[in-house]
Amino acid sequence: MVTFAHTVTAQVGERLLGEFGQVQAEYKADGSLVTASDQWADQFLQRAIATSFPDHGLISEEANHHFPSQEWCWVIDPIDGTTNFTRGIPLWGISLGLLYQGVPVFGHIHFPPLNQTFHGFWSAPGQANAAYLNGVPLHTRQDPPAPDQLFSLCARSLSILQNPFPCKIRMLGSASYNLLTVATGGTIGAVEATPKLWDIAAVWPLIQAAGGAWISLEGSDLFPLIQGQDYGQIPYPTLVVSQADWVDQFLVLVSSIGKAPP
Repeated sequence: MVTFAHTVTAQVGERLLGEFGQVQAEYKADGSLVTASDQWADQFLQRAIATSFPDHGLISEEANHHFPSQEWCWVIDPIDGTTNFTRGIPLWGISLGLLYQGVPVFGHIHFPPLNQTFHGFWSAPGQANAAYLNGVPLHTRQDPPAPDQLFSLCARSLSILQNPFPCKIRMLGSASYNLLTVATGGTIGAVEATPKLWDIAAVWPLIQAAGGAWISLEGSDLFPLIQGQDYGQIPYPTLVVSQADWVDQFLVLVSSIGKAPP
């Protein structure tokens, strides 16, 4: 599984690097951006999965949004950070998440401009969970919130954050990389106001395997997914914190995000 994900995302990334900063984006019906590069990458990944795992289901940003009946299901985001990709900003990646019975258990995200590849496994607390960056194990920060700590957010969360905020703010333009900075120990927390399933399916197991806490700002369980449900327009407002001990401190500052309109 790891070899397949590494190989196929490397193949996609090699071509996308040649198109990086050279393509124009169009708006989709939901207001997000898409390019011909997104569409090509999505189709390439779909074909590769269908060939290597013919019994597995599939959800992708640019195609099927309904959760299928198969026990195993891949979730594809062909380019996470499309705006960055079109503007020549090197923060974009190719994301593959694998769900078992509707719950993410494996994630693989490749960021070609940075030469960074994340992968990891999650089953349950206390099990053999692990997350890696370029093969090196990942661990979240253990030190408490402070003015010199970093916290990452998205553009839609900026206007409704409660002030004063106890950390320095960063905004990166890629939902998966935004959240993964917590897994790497670069930030103490991160928030995304309106991520979709394909933005989080690969990251969800990685964050927890690295020691972080994942909190749904809508207060409901994200997983398991429901068979036949259309996930194309469902947002997943999310707070991620490096340690469970700091959840309450940040939750009060960002809790209104889950109640805000997209």
